[in-house]
Amino acid sequence: MSNAEVIASRLLSFNQMYSYEKRLQTFSEWPFREDCQCTPELMAKAGFVHCPSENEPDVACCFYCLRELEGWEPEDNPWSEHEKRSPNCAFLHMKKTFEELTAIEFFQLEQERLRIYIRKMGHRKIALFRDEVEATSKNLRALI
Repeated sequence: MSNAEVIASRLLSFNQMYSYEKRLQTFSEWPFREDCQCTPELMAKAGFVHCPSENEPDVACCFYCLRELEGWEPEDNPWSEHEKRSPNCAFLHMKKTFEELTAIEFFQLEQERLRIYIRKMGHRKIALFRDEVEATSKNLRALI
C-alpha cells in the first residue's frame, strides 16, 4: 500500500473517532505523558488522534477538520493550539457530547467532515499530479 493510500485509509476511518475513547487509544505511543499540558487524555479531549510518522513521532491530527500539528512542547495546551490553528473546526464548537447528538446533528457533522476530507484528498492528488508534471517536464528538457 502506498503512503497516499495509507493516509487516505486512515483519514476515512476517522468517522469512528467521534468517540473520546477511540481517540485516546491512538495515543499509546505518545511521547508526552506526565507533567505537561499535552497528555494523551487532553489531546483526545481536544479532538486529536495520534498519527506518528518515522521522522515525526508527535504528529496529531484532528479527526474532524484534519488539521495536523507537530512539534508539541510540554506546555502546549491542545485545545488552545487546535483553536488557534483551526478556529472554524465544528468539533471545537460542539455544544453536546457525541452521545447526546441527534441522528440529524450527527449526519450534518459527518457530511461536513466528509466534505473536508474530500477537499483535503483533492488537494493532495493535485499536488502529486503537479509533482509528476514537473518531474516529467524536467526529464523531457534533459533529453532535448
